Amino acid sequence: MARAVPESADGEILPAAADATIEAATPARVLVIEDEPGIVDFVRRGLEAAGFSVEVAMDGIEGERLASRGGFDAVVLDLMLPGRHGMDVLASVHKLLPGLPVIVLTARGEVEDRVAGLDTGAVDYVVKPFSMAELVARVRTHLRVVADVSDNTLSAEGIEVNLLTRSVRRGERDVLLSTTEFELLSFLMRRHGEVVSREAILSSVWGYDHDPATNVVDVYVGYLRRKLGTAEDPAPIHTVRAVGYRLGPAS
Repeated sequence: MARAVPESADGEILPAAADATIEAATPARVLVIEDEPGIVDFVRRGLEAAGFSVEVAMDGIEGERLASRGGFDAVVLDLMLPGRHGMDVLASVHKLLPGLPVIVLTARGEVEDRVAGLDTGAVDYVVKPFSMAELVARVRTHLRVVADVSDNTLSAEGIEVNLLTRSVRRGERDVLLSTTEFELLSFLMRRHGEVVSREAILSSVWGYDHDPATNVVDVYVGYLRRKLGTAEDPAPIHTVRAVGYRLGPAS
Protein backbone atom coordinates (compact mmCIF):
# COMPACT_ATOMS: atom_id res chain seq x y z
CA MET A 1 0.00 0.00 0.00
CA ALA A 2 1.33 3.44 -0.91
CA ARG A 3 2.00 5.71 2.04
CA ALA A 4 -0.39 8.66 2.28
CA VAL A 5 1.26 12.02 1.62
CA PRO A 6 0.01 14.81 3.95
CA GLU A 7 -1.75 17.63 2.13
CA SER A 8 -3.14 21.01 3.10
CA ALA A 9 -6.88 21.73 2.88
CA ASP A 10 -6.55 22.91 -0.72
CA GLY A 11 -4.65 19.79 -1.81
CA GLU A 12 -1.13 21.25 -1.71
CA ILE A 13 1.57 18.84 -0.57
CA LEU A 14 3.03 20.10 2.69
CA PRO A 15 6.75 21.04 2.61
CA ALA A 16 7.90 18.21 4.89
CA ALA A 17 6.02 15.68 2.78
CA ALA A 18 7.47 17.14 -0.40
CA ASP A 19 10.97 16.86 1.04
CA ALA A 20 10.36 13.23 2.04
CA THR A 21 9.04 12.41 -1.43
CA ILE A 22 12.11 13.95 -3.08
CA GLU A 23 14.43 12.14 -0.68
CA ALA A 24 12.71 8.79 -1.34
CA ALA A 25 13.15 9.29 -5.08
CA THR A 26 16.86 10.11 -4.83
CA PRO A 27 18.95 7.20 -6.13
CA ALA A 28 21.82 5.81 -4.09
CA ARG A 29 25.19 7.14 -5.29
CA VAL A 30 27.88 4.61 -6.14
CA LEU A 31 31.51 5.49 -6.88
CA VAL A 32 33.24 3.06 -9.25
CA ILE A 33 37.06 3.16 -9.10
CA GLU A 34 38.29 1.11 -12.05
CA ASP A 35 40.83 1.73 -14.82
CA GLU A 36 39.68 -0.70 -17.55
CA PRO A 37 37.30 1.21 -19.89
CA GLY A 38 35.36 -1.90 -20.89
CA ILE A 39 34.65 -2.85 -17.29
CA VAL A 40 33.85 0.77 -16.41
CA ASP A 41 31.24 0.89 -19.17
CA PHE A 42 29.80 -2.51 -18.20
CA VAL A 43 29.54 -1.66 -14.50
CA ARG A 44 28.22 1.87 -15.07
CA ARG A 45 25.47 0.70 -17.42
CA GLY A 46 24.51 -2.17 -15.14
CA LEU A 47 24.32 -0.07 -11.98
CA GLU A 48 22.46 2.75 -13.70
CA ALA A 49 19.96 0.25 -15.15
CA ALA A 50 19.41 -0.95 -11.57
CA GLY A 51 18.55 2.60 -10.48
CA PHE A 52 21.84 3.81 -9.00
CA SER A 53 23.58 7.11 -9.70
CA VAL A 54 27.14 6.33 -10.76
CA GLU A 55 30.35 8.36 -10.75
CA VAL A 56 33.64 6.96 -12.05
CA ALA A 57 37.32 7.47 -11.22
CA MET A 58 39.90 5.74 -13.42
CA ASP A 59 42.95 5.93 -11.15
CA GLY A 60 43.64 5.47 -7.46
CA ILE A 61 44.51 9.08 -6.70
CA GLU A 62 41.29 10.49 -8.14
CA GLY A 63 39.28 7.64 -6.64
CA GLU A 64 40.61 8.33 -3.17
CA ARG A 65 39.96 12.07 -3.58
CA LEU A 66 36.35 11.54 -4.64
CA ALA A 67 35.58 8.90 -2.01
CA SER A 68 37.12 11.01 0.78
CA ARG A 69 35.01 13.98 -0.27
CA GLY A 70 31.92 12.09 0.89
CA GLY A 71 28.45 11.98 -0.57
CA PHE A 72 28.58 8.38 -1.82
CA ASP A 73 26.52 5.50 -0.48
CA ALA A 74 28.86 2.73 -1.70
CA VAL A 75 32.15 2.24 -3.53
CA VAL A 76 33.09 -0.45 -6.06
CA LEU A 77 36.89 -0.59 -6.02
CA ASP A 78 39.42 -2.35 -8.25
CA LEU A 79 42.75 -3.19 -6.63
CA MET A 80 45.16 -2.92 -9.54
CA LEU A 81 44.98 0.81 -10.22
CA PRO A 82 47.39 3.37 -11.66
CA GLY A 83 48.49 6.21 -9.41
CA ARG A 84 47.65 4.55 -6.10
CA HIS A 85 47.07 0.89 -5.34
CA GLY A 86 43.51 -0.06 -4.49
CA MET A 87 44.50 -1.49 -1.12
CA ASP A 88 45.98 1.88 -0.13
CA VAL A 89 42.81 3.63 -1.32
CA LEU A 90 40.73 1.19 0.71
CA ALA A 91 42.77 1.76 3.88
CA SER A 92 42.52 5.56 3.52
CA VAL A 93 38.78 5.57 2.82
CA HIS A 94 38.02 3.13 5.62
CA LYS A 95 39.92 5.27 8.12
CA LEU A 96 38.11 8.44 7.07
CA LEU A 97 34.64 6.96 6.44
CA PRO A 98 34.42 3.64 8.28
CA GLY A 99 30.70 3.31 7.64
CA LEU A 100 31.00 3.56 3.84
CA PRO A 101 30.64 0.09 2.26
CA VAL A 102 33.46 -0.72 -0.16
CA ILE A 103 33.13 -3.74 -2.46
CA VAL A 104 36.45 -4.86 -3.89
CA LEU A 105 36.36 -5.81 -7.56
CA THR A 106 39.48 -7.54 -8.84
CA ALA A 107 40.94 -10.34 -10.93
CA ARG A 108 42.76 -11.68 -7.89
CA GLY A 109 40.94 -14.68 -6.46
CA GLU A 110 43.40 -16.11 -3.98
CA VAL A 111 42.25 -16.53 -0.39
CA GLU A 112 45.13 -14.38 0.90
CA ASP A 113 44.07 -11.45 -1.26
CA ARG A 114 40.45 -11.73 -0.16
CA VAL A 115 41.45 -11.82 3.50
CA ALA A 116 43.75 -8.82 3.05
CA GLY A 117 40.96 -6.80 1.45
CA LEU A 118 38.42 -7.68 4.12
CA ASP A 119 40.92 -7.01 6.91
CA THR A 120 41.64 -3.58 5.41
CA GLY A 121 37.97 -2.61 5.53
CA ALA A 122 36.16 -4.01 2.49
CA VAL A 123 32.66 -5.36 3.14
CA ASP A 124 32.69 -7.75 0.19
CA TYR A 125 34.88 -9.18 -2.57
CA VAL A 126 33.81 -9.88 -6.18
CA VAL A 127 36.23 -11.69 -8.48
CA LYS A 128 36.39 -10.95 -12.21
CA PRO A 129 34.77 -12.17 -14.39
CA PHE A 130 31.52 -11.54 -12.59
CA SER A 131 27.78 -11.35 -13.15
CA MET A 132 26.28 -7.87 -13.17
CA ALA A 133 23.22 -9.24 -11.38
CA GLU A 134 25.50 -10.52 -8.59
CA LEU A 135 27.27 -7.17 -8.22
CA VAL A 136 23.95 -5.29 -8.11
CA ALA A 137 22.62 -7.72 -5.50
CA ARG A 138 25.69 -7.27 -3.33
CA VAL A 139 25.55 -3.48 -3.54
CA ARG A 140 21.88 -3.55 -2.54
CA THR A 141 22.57 -5.92 0.33
CA HIS A 142 25.24 -3.70 1.83
CA LEU A 143 23.15 -0.56 1.37
CA ARG A 144 20.37 -2.27 3.36
CA VAL A 145 22.83 -3.08 6.14
CA VAL A 146 23.94 0.56 6.27
CA ALA A 147 20.32 1.76 6.28
CA ASP A 148 19.50 -0.48 9.25
CA VAL A 149 22.14 1.20 11.44
CA SER A 150 22.37 4.70 9.94
CA ASP A 151 19.46 6.11 11.94
CA ASN A 152 21.30 5.33 15.16
CA THR A 153 24.91 5.98 14.14
CA LEU A 154 26.89 9.00 12.97
CA SER A 155 30.24 8.33 11.31
CA ALA A 156 32.83 10.70 9.85
CA GLU A 157 36.57 11.37 10.01
CA GLY A 158 37.19 8.08 11.80
CA ILE A 159 34.73 9.04 14.57
CA GLU A 160 31.66 6.91 15.32
CA VAL A 161 28.81 8.17 17.48
CA ASN A 162 26.09 5.76 18.61
CA LEU A 163 23.00 7.81 19.38
CA LEU A 164 21.29 4.97 21.27
CA THR A 165 24.10 3.97 23.60
CA ARG A 166 25.60 7.48 23.52
CA SER A 167 29.02 5.95 23.03
CA VAL A 168 31.84 7.47 20.97
CA ARG A 169 34.85 5.88 19.32
CA ARG A 170 37.68 7.36 17.33
CA GLY A 171 39.51 4.65 15.45
CA GLU A 172 40.09 1.85 17.97
CA ARG A 173 39.77 4.14 21.00
CA ASP A 174 36.70 4.72 23.17
CA VAL A 175 36.13 8.38 24.03
CA LEU A 176 34.24 9.32 27.20
CA LEU A 177 32.24 12.54 26.85
CA SER A 178 30.00 14.55 29.12
CA THR A 179 26.36 15.06 28.07
CA THR A 180 27.07 18.52 26.63
CA GLU A 181 30.22 17.35 24.85
CA PHE A 182 28.23 14.50 23.31
CA GLU A 183 25.51 16.85 22.06
CA LEU A 184 28.09 19.23 20.60
CA LEU A 185 29.92 16.43 18.80
CA SER A 186 26.66 15.00 17.46
CA PHE A 187 25.69 18.42 16.09
CA LEU A 188 29.07 18.85 14.36
CA MET A 189 28.92 15.29 12.98
CA ARG A 190 25.49 15.93 11.46
CA ARG A 191 26.93 19.03 9.76
CA HIS A 192 30.09 17.22 8.62
CA GLY A 193 32.10 19.35 6.21
CA GLU A 194 30.02 22.47 6.83
CA VAL A 195 31.14 25.66 8.56
CA VAL A 196 28.76 26.27 11.47
CA SER A 197 28.60 29.54 13.35
CA ARG A 198 28.92 29.87 17.11
CA GLU A 199 25.39 31.26 17.14
CA ALA A 200 24.01 28.13 15.41
CA ILE A 201 25.88 25.89 17.86
CA LEU A 202 24.60 27.86 20.86
CA SER A 203 21.03 27.64 19.62
CA SER A 204 21.13 23.93 18.79
CA VAL A 205 23.21 22.56 21.67
CA TRP A 206 22.47 24.97 24.53
CA GLY A 207 19.17 26.45 23.36
CA TYR A 208 20.52 29.99 23.72
CA ASP A 209 19.74 32.94 21.52
CA HIS A 210 22.79 34.82 20.33
CA ASP A 211 24.88 35.95 23.29
CA PRO A 212 28.06 37.73 22.14
CA ALA A 213 29.44 37.70 25.68
CA THR A 214 29.65 33.94 26.13
CA ASN A 215 32.63 31.82 25.12
CA VAL A 216 31.01 28.52 26.11
CA VAL A 217 31.20 27.17 22.55
CA ASP A 218 34.93 27.79 22.34
CA VAL A 219 35.48 26.21 25.75
CA TYR A 220 33.58 23.03 24.86
CA VAL A 221 35.21 22.76 21.44
CA GLY A 222 38.49 22.81 23.34
CA TYR A 223 37.27 19.98 25.56
CA LEU A 224 36.28 17.94 22.50
CA ARG A 225 39.60 18.51 20.78
CA ARG A 226 41.53 17.31 23.81
CA LYS A 227 39.41 14.18 24.22
CA LEU A 228 39.20 13.22 20.55
CA GLY A 229 42.74 14.11 19.50
CA THR A 230 46.23 12.94 20.23
CA ALA A 231 49.59 14.57 19.61
CA GLU A 232 50.02 12.43 16.49
CA ASP A 233 46.41 12.68 15.30
CA PRO A 234 44.66 15.96 16.25
CA ALA A 235 40.89 16.15 16.39
CA PRO A 236 39.39 17.08 12.98
CA ILE A 237 37.59 20.17 14.34
CA HIS A 238 38.87 23.31 12.63
CA THR A 239 38.40 26.95 13.56
CA VAL A 240 37.07 29.20 10.80
CA ARG A 241 38.15 32.69 11.72
CA ALA A 242 35.35 35.11 12.59
CA VAL A 243 32.69 32.49 11.76
CA GLY A 244 32.78 29.31 13.82
CA TYR A 245 33.90 25.71 13.40
CA ARG A 246 34.00 22.88 10.85
CA LEU A 247 34.32 19.16 11.50
CA GLY A 248 36.03 17.61 8.50
CA PRO A 249 39.36 17.07 6.77
CA ALA A 250 41.95 19.83 6.94
CA SER A 251 41.45 22.20 4.03
